Amino acid sequence: MPRRLLAFSASHPKEASMSDTSASDAPLPGRPPAPSIERRALLGWAAGIVTVVIWAFWMVGTRHAVTHDLPPAAVGILRFAVPAIVLAPVALRDGIWPKHLPLRIKLGLLCSGAPFFLVAGTGMEYAPAADIGPLLPGTMPLFVAAIGYLVLGEALGGIRLAGFALILLADIAVAGGHLIEGAGGAWRGHLLLLGGACLWGIYTHAYKRSGLPALQAAGLVGLWSLVLLIPLGAPSLARAAVSGLGGAIVLQATLQGFLSGVVGLVLYGYAIDRLGASRAAALSPLGPVLAALLAIPMLGEIPSLNAMIGIGLATGGVLLASGIVGAKKRA
Repeated sequence: MPRRLLAFSASHPKEASMSDTSASDAPLPGRPPAPSIERRALLGWAAGIVTVVIWAFWMVGTRHAVTHDLPPAAVGILRFAVPAIVLAPVALRDGIWPKHLPLRIKLGLLCSGAPFFLVAGTGMEYAPAADIGPLLPGTMPLFVAAIGYLVLGEALGGIRLAGFALILLADIAVAGGHLIEGAGGAWRGHLLLLGGACLWGIYTHAYKRSGLPALQAAGLVGLWSLVLLIPLGAPSLARAAVSGLGGAIVLQATLQGFLSGVVGLVLYGYAIDRLGASRAAALSPLGPVLAALLAIPMLGEIPSLNAMIGIGLATGGVLLASGIVGAKKRA
Protein backbone atom coordinates (compact mmCIF):
# COMPACT_ATOMS: atom_id res chain seq x y z
CA MET A 1 0.00 0.00 0.00
CA PRO A 2 1.46 3.49 -0.85
CA ARG A 3 2.79 5.54 2.06
CA ARG A 4 0.21 8.31 1.59
CA LEU A 5 -2.63 5.79 1.79
CA LEU A 6 -1.06 4.16 4.87
CA ALA A 7 -0.81 7.54 6.56
CA PHE A 8 -4.43 8.35 5.67
CA SER A 9 -5.59 4.99 7.03
CA ALA A 10 -3.73 5.53 10.29
CA SER A 11 -5.15 9.01 10.85
CA HIS A 12 -8.65 8.33 9.44
CA PRO A 13 -9.41 4.64 10.13
CA LYS A 14 -13.22 5.05 9.81
CA GLU A 15 -13.02 6.73 6.43
CA ALA A 16 -10.55 4.14 5.18
CA SER A 17 -12.79 1.31 6.38
CA MET A 18 -15.81 2.81 4.64
CA SER A 19 -13.79 3.21 1.47
CA ASP A 20 -12.69 -0.43 1.58
CA THR A 21 -16.25 -1.64 2.27
CA SER A 22 -17.79 0.37 -0.54
CA ALA A 23 -15.13 -0.87 -2.91
CA SER A 24 -15.76 -4.50 -1.95
CA ASP A 25 -19.55 -4.09 -2.26
CA ALA A 26 -19.36 -2.53 -5.71
CA PRO A 27 -20.59 -4.87 -8.46
CA LEU A 28 -17.96 -6.34 -10.73
CA PRO A 29 -17.77 -4.97 -14.28
CA GLY A 30 -20.25 -6.70 -16.55
CA ARG A 31 -22.20 -8.26 -13.64
CA PRO A 32 -25.63 -6.86 -12.63
CA PRO A 33 -25.96 -5.79 -8.99
CA ALA A 34 -27.52 -8.33 -6.62
CA PRO A 35 -31.14 -7.55 -5.68
CA SER A 36 -31.69 -6.03 -2.25
CA ILE A 37 -33.15 -8.10 0.57
CA GLU A 38 -36.49 -6.28 0.25
CA ARG A 39 -36.64 -6.88 -3.49
CA ARG A 40 -35.73 -10.56 -3.08
CA ALA A 41 -38.51 -10.99 -0.52
CA LEU A 42 -41.00 -9.17 -2.75
CA LEU A 43 -40.12 -11.40 -5.69
CA GLY A 44 -40.44 -14.44 -3.43
CA TRP A 45 -43.90 -13.45 -2.23
CA ALA A 46 -44.98 -12.75 -5.82
CA ALA A 47 -43.76 -16.16 -6.97
CA GLY A 48 -45.51 -17.85 -4.03
CA ILE A 49 -48.81 -16.11 -4.71
CA VAL A 50 -48.74 -17.01 -8.40
CA THR A 51 -48.02 -20.62 -7.40
CA VAL A 52 -51.04 -20.67 -5.09
CA VAL A 53 -53.25 -19.27 -7.86
CA ILE A 54 -52.03 -22.05 -10.17
CA TRP A 55 -52.82 -24.66 -7.50
CA ALA A 56 -56.33 -23.27 -7.05
CA PHE A 57 -57.05 -23.34 -10.78
CA TRP A 58 -55.60 -26.86 -10.89
CA MET A 59 -58.06 -28.11 -8.27
CA VAL A 60 -61.08 -26.51 -9.95
CA GLY A 61 -59.90 -27.33 -13.49
CA THR A 62 -59.28 -30.97 -12.64
CA ARG A 63 -62.70 -31.28 -10.99
CA HIS A 64 -64.31 -29.79 -14.11
CA ALA A 65 -62.38 -32.12 -16.44
CA VAL A 66 -63.15 -35.37 -14.63
CA THR A 67 -66.84 -34.49 -14.23
CA HIS A 68 -67.41 -33.21 -17.79
CA ASP A 69 -64.88 -34.10 -20.47
CA LEU A 70 -62.12 -36.56 -19.55
CA PRO A 71 -61.48 -39.44 -17.12
CA PRO A 72 -58.63 -39.09 -14.58
CA ALA A 73 -56.21 -41.28 -16.58
CA ALA A 74 -56.60 -39.10 -19.68
CA VAL A 75 -56.13 -35.91 -17.66
CA GLY A 76 -53.10 -37.52 -16.05
CA ILE A 77 -51.46 -37.99 -19.46
CA LEU A 78 -51.83 -34.26 -20.09
CA ARG A 79 -50.49 -33.53 -16.60
CA PHE A 80 -47.28 -35.54 -16.99
CA ALA A 81 -46.55 -35.39 -20.73
CA VAL A 82 -45.33 -31.78 -20.70
CA PRO A 83 -42.90 -32.07 -17.74
CA ALA A 84 -41.73 -35.46 -19.04
CA ILE A 85 -40.72 -33.87 -22.34
CA VAL A 86 -39.49 -30.51 -21.03
CA LEU A 87 -37.50 -31.98 -18.13
CA ALA A 88 -36.20 -35.08 -19.95
CA PRO A 89 -32.60 -33.76 -20.28
CA VAL A 90 -32.47 -33.15 -16.52
CA ALA A 91 -34.40 -36.28 -15.57
CA LEU A 92 -32.14 -38.64 -17.53
CA ARG A 93 -28.94 -37.33 -15.94
CA ASP A 94 -28.58 -40.59 -13.96
CA GLY A 95 -30.63 -42.73 -16.33
CA ILE A 96 -34.34 -43.45 -16.42
CA TRP A 97 -34.06 -45.68 -13.31
CA PRO A 98 -31.20 -44.30 -11.12
CA LYS A 99 -29.27 -47.31 -9.85
CA HIS A 100 -27.89 -45.58 -6.77
CA LEU A 101 -31.37 -45.18 -5.24
CA PRO A 102 -32.93 -48.01 -3.18
CA LEU A 103 -36.07 -49.55 -4.65
CA ARG A 104 -38.26 -48.26 -1.82
CA ILE A 105 -37.13 -44.69 -2.54
CA LYS A 106 -37.90 -45.06 -6.25
CA LEU A 107 -41.36 -46.44 -5.55
CA GLY A 108 -41.94 -43.69 -2.98
CA LEU A 109 -41.08 -41.04 -5.57
CA LEU A 110 -43.57 -42.54 -8.02
CA CYS A 111 -46.35 -42.20 -5.43
CA SER A 112 -46.64 -38.52 -6.41
CA GLY A 113 -47.18 -39.40 -10.06
CA ALA A 114 -49.70 -41.71 -11.69
CA PRO A 115 -50.96 -43.31 -8.43
CA PHE A 116 -51.58 -39.91 -6.83
CA PHE A 117 -53.33 -38.52 -9.88
CA LEU A 118 -55.56 -41.55 -10.39
CA VAL A 119 -56.60 -41.66 -6.73
CA ALA A 120 -57.04 -37.90 -6.24
CA GLY A 121 -58.57 -37.36 -9.69
CA THR A 122 -61.16 -40.06 -9.09
CA GLY A 123 -61.90 -38.50 -5.71
CA MET A 124 -62.58 -35.19 -7.43
CA GLU A 125 -65.36 -36.86 -9.41
CA TYR A 126 -67.34 -37.33 -6.19
CA ALA A 127 -66.27 -34.54 -3.83
CA PRO A 128 -67.22 -30.86 -4.35
CA ALA A 129 -64.40 -28.47 -5.17
CA ALA A 130 -64.61 -26.74 -1.77
CA ASP A 131 -63.92 -30.09 -0.06
CA ILE A 132 -60.78 -30.76 -2.09
CA GLY A 133 -58.66 -28.10 -0.39
CA PRO A 134 -59.05 -29.22 3.24
CA LEU A 135 -58.83 -32.93 2.42
CA LEU A 136 -55.98 -32.94 -0.12
CA PRO A 137 -53.37 -30.15 0.27
CA GLY A 138 -54.72 -29.29 3.72
CA THR A 139 -54.17 -32.82 5.04
CA MET A 140 -50.80 -33.51 3.40
CA PRO A 141 -48.81 -32.11 6.38
CA LEU A 142 -50.71 -34.45 8.72
CA PHE A 143 -49.75 -37.53 6.70
CA VAL A 144 -46.15 -36.35 6.35
CA ALA A 145 -45.91 -36.02 10.13
CA ALA A 146 -47.75 -39.30 10.83
CA ILE A 147 -45.52 -41.30 8.48
CA GLY A 148 -42.42 -39.66 9.91
CA TYR A 149 -43.50 -40.46 13.47
CA LEU A 150 -44.90 -43.98 13.00
CA VAL A 151 -42.51 -45.32 10.36
CA LEU A 152 -39.31 -43.30 10.66
CA GLY A 153 -39.33 -42.44 14.36
CA GLU A 154 -39.27 -38.68 13.88
CA ALA A 155 -40.13 -36.52 16.88
CA LEU A 156 -43.30 -34.48 17.17
CA GLY A 157 -44.09 -31.84 19.71
CA GLY A 158 -44.81 -28.26 20.55
CA ILE A 159 -47.18 -26.11 18.62
CA ARG A 160 -47.08 -28.40 15.58
CA LEU A 161 -49.24 -30.95 17.41
CA ALA A 162 -51.94 -28.31 17.79
CA GLY A 163 -51.73 -27.72 14.04
CA PHE A 164 -52.18 -31.40 13.27
CA ALA A 165 -55.16 -31.53 15.63
CA LEU A 166 -56.80 -28.65 13.74
CA ILE A 167 -56.19 -30.43 10.42
CA LEU A 168 -57.83 -33.58 11.80
CA LEU A 169 -60.81 -31.53 12.99
CA ALA A 170 -61.04 -30.00 9.51
CA ASP A 171 -61.27 -33.46 7.95
CA ILE A 172 -63.97 -34.47 10.45
CA ALA A 173 -65.92 -31.27 9.76
CA VAL A 174 -65.89 -31.78 5.99
CA ALA A 175 -66.44 -35.55 5.83
CA GLY A 176 -68.70 -35.79 8.89
CA GLY A 177 -71.00 -33.07 7.63
CA HIS A 178 -71.64 -34.90 4.36
CA LEU A 179 -72.23 -38.20 6.18
CA ILE A 180 -74.81 -36.58 8.44
CA GLU A 181 -76.52 -34.89 5.50
CA GLY A 182 -76.36 -38.07 3.41
CA ALA A 183 -74.88 -36.21 0.44
CA GLY A 184 -74.71 -38.96 -2.18
CA GLY A 185 -71.33 -40.51 -2.82
CA ALA A 186 -69.24 -37.62 -1.53
CA TRP A 187 -67.78 -39.92 1.14
CA ARG A 188 -66.10 -41.92 -1.63
CA GLY A 189 -64.40 -38.78 -2.86
CA HIS A 190 -63.34 -37.86 0.66
CA LEU A 191 -61.68 -41.23 1.24
CA LEU A 192 -59.90 -41.05 -2.12
CA LEU A 193 -58.68 -37.50 -1.47
CA LEU A 194 -57.30 -38.60 1.89
CA GLY A 195 -55.63 -41.50 0.09
CA GLY A 196 -54.05 -39.01 -2.31
CA ALA A 197 -52.76 -36.95 0.63
CA CYS A 198 -51.23 -40.12 2.09
CA LEU A 199 -49.50 -40.92 -1.20
CA TRP A 200 -48.06 -37.40 -1.24
CA GLY A 201 -46.80 -37.88 2.30
CA ILE A 202 -44.95 -41.03 1.21
CA TYR A 203 -43.44 -39.12 -1.73
CA THR A 204 -42.31 -36.28 0.55
CA HIS A 205 -40.21 -38.58 2.72
CA ALA A 206 -38.88 -40.47 -0.30
CA TYR A 207 -37.86 -37.22 -1.98
CA LYS A 208 -36.06 -35.96 1.15
CA ARG A 209 -34.03 -39.17 1.25
CA SER A 210 -33.35 -39.39 -2.48
CA GLY A 211 -30.97 -36.44 -2.66
CA LEU A 212 -32.27 -35.63 -6.15
CA PRO A 213 -32.70 -32.04 -7.34
CA ALA A 214 -36.35 -30.99 -7.61
CA LEU A 215 -36.37 -30.76 -11.41
CA GLN A 216 -34.73 -34.16 -11.83
CA ALA A 217 -37.23 -35.79 -9.48
CA ALA A 218 -40.15 -34.09 -11.25
CA GLY A 219 -38.84 -35.22 -14.63
CA LEU A 220 -38.41 -38.84 -13.53
CA VAL A 221 -41.88 -38.92 -11.98
CA GLY A 222 -43.30 -37.41 -15.17
CA LEU A 223 -41.60 -39.94 -17.45
CA TRP A 224 -42.67 -43.00 -15.48
CA SER A 225 -46.17 -41.68 -14.88
CA LEU A 226 -46.60 -41.06 -18.58
CA VAL A 227 -45.52 -44.64 -19.32
CA LEU A 228 -48.00 -46.00 -16.77
CA LEU A 229 -50.93 -43.80 -17.83
CA ILE A 230 -50.75 -44.12 -21.62
CA PRO A 231 -52.35 -47.61 -21.72
CA LEU A 232 -55.11 -46.44 -19.36
CA GLY A 233 -55.87 -42.98 -20.70
CA ALA A 234 -54.79 -42.85 -24.36
CA PRO A 235 -58.01 -44.45 -25.75
CA SER A 236 -60.20 -41.96 -23.85
CA LEU A 237 -57.99 -39.07 -24.94
CA ALA A 238 -58.23 -40.17 -28.58
CA ARG A 239 -62.03 -40.47 -28.38
CA ALA A 240 -62.26 -37.00 -26.85
CA ALA A 241 -60.13 -35.53 -29.65
CA VAL A 242 -62.29 -37.18 -32.33
CA SER A 243 -65.47 -36.00 -30.56
CA GLY A 244 -64.53 -32.34 -30.96
CA LEU A 245 -63.05 -31.76 -27.51
CA GLY A 246 -59.72 -30.55 -28.88
CA GLY A 247 -60.14 -27.18 -27.18
CA ALA A 248 -60.71 -28.79 -23.79
CA ILE A 249 -57.66 -31.01 -24.31
CA VAL A 250 -55.43 -28.02 -25.15
CA LEU A 251 -56.78 -26.10 -22.15
CA GLN A 252 -56.12 -29.01 -19.79
CA ALA A 253 -52.66 -29.59 -21.27
CA THR A 254 -51.84 -25.93 -20.58
CA LEU A 255 -53.22 -26.01 -17.04
CA GLN A 256 -52.05 -29.48 -16.05
CA GLY A 257 -48.78 -29.86 -17.89
CA PHE A 258 -47.34 -26.40 -18.42
CA LEU A 259 -48.70 -24.33 -15.52
CA SER A 260 -49.01 -26.96 -12.78
CA GLY A 261 -46.29 -29.33 -13.96
CA VAL A 262 -43.54 -26.85 -14.86
CA VAL A 263 -44.31 -23.21 -13.99
CA GLY A 264 -45.78 -23.93 -10.56
CA LEU A 265 -42.88 -26.20 -9.66
CA VAL A 266 -40.25 -23.64 -10.66
CA LEU A 267 -42.02 -20.72 -8.98
CA TYR A 268 -42.53 -22.60 -5.73
CA GLY A 269 -38.85 -23.49 -5.66
CA TYR A 270 -38.04 -19.83 -6.31
CA ALA A 271 -40.32 -18.78 -3.43
CA ILE A 272 -38.63 -21.24 -1.06
CA ASP A 273 -35.22 -19.92 -2.11
CA ARG A 274 -36.21 -16.29 -1.49
CA LEU A 275 -38.45 -16.67 1.58
CA GLY A 276 -37.43 -19.91 3.26
CA ALA A 277 -39.47 -23.10 3.48
CA SER A 278 -41.71 -22.06 6.40
CA ARG A 279 -42.72 -18.69 4.98
CA ALA A 280 -43.35 -20.18 1.55
CA ALA A 281 -45.45 -22.97 3.07
CA ALA A 282 -47.52 -20.38 4.92
CA LEU A 283 -49.01 -19.35 1.56
CA SER A 284 -50.39 -22.81 0.81
CA PRO A 285 -53.63 -22.38 2.85
CA LEU A 286 -54.67 -19.67 0.40
CA GLY A 287 -55.08 -22.36 -2.28
CA PRO A 288 -58.18 -24.04 -0.80
CA VAL A 289 -59.78 -20.67 -0.07
CA LEU A 290 -59.25 -19.46 -3.63
CA ALA A 291 -60.38 -22.82 -5.07
CA ALA A 292 -63.65 -22.61 -3.13
CA LEU A 293 -64.23 -19.10 -4.48
CA LEU A 294 -63.33 -20.05 -8.07
CA ALA A 295 -65.72 -23.01 -7.95
CA ILE A 296 -68.69 -20.66 -7.58
CA PRO A 297 -68.48 -19.06 -11.07
CA MET A 298 -66.58 -21.87 -12.82
CA LEU A 299 -68.51 -24.90 -11.55
CA GLY A 300 -71.64 -23.39 -10.05
CA GLU A 301 -70.78 -24.98 -6.68
CA ILE A 302 -71.60 -23.00 -3.54
CA PRO A 303 -69.37 -24.04 -0.61
CA SER A 304 -71.28 -25.66 2.24
CA LEU A 305 -70.99 -24.45 5.81
CA ASN A 306 -69.06 -27.61 6.68
CA ALA A 307 -66.59 -26.94 3.86
CA MET A 308 -66.02 -23.36 5.01
CA ILE A 309 -65.43 -24.52 8.59
CA GLY A 310 -63.05 -27.18 7.29
CA ILE A 311 -61.14 -24.64 5.20
CA GLY A 312 -60.77 -22.35 8.22
CA LEU A 313 -59.57 -25.16 10.49
CA ALA A 314 -57.18 -26.52 7.85
CA THR A 315 -55.76 -23.05 7.23
CA GLY A 316 -54.95 -22.58 10.90
CA GLY A 317 -53.63 -26.13 11.14
CA VAL A 318 -51.24 -25.77 8.22
CA LEU A 319 -49.92 -22.47 9.58
CA LEU A 320 -49.19 -24.08 12.95
CA ALA A 321 -47.85 -27.33 11.49
CA SER A 322 -45.51 -25.50 9.11
CA GLY A 323 -43.67 -23.98 12.08
CA ILE A 324 -44.01 -20.39 10.91
CA VAL A 325 -45.84 -19.30 14.08
CA GLY A 326 -43.19 -20.77 16.35
CA ALA A 327 -40.46 -19.32 14.13
CA LYS A 328 -41.89 -15.82 14.52
CA LYS A 329 -42.02 -16.17 18.30
CA ARG A 330 -38.43 -17.42 18.46
CA ALA A 331 -37.33 -14.53 16.27
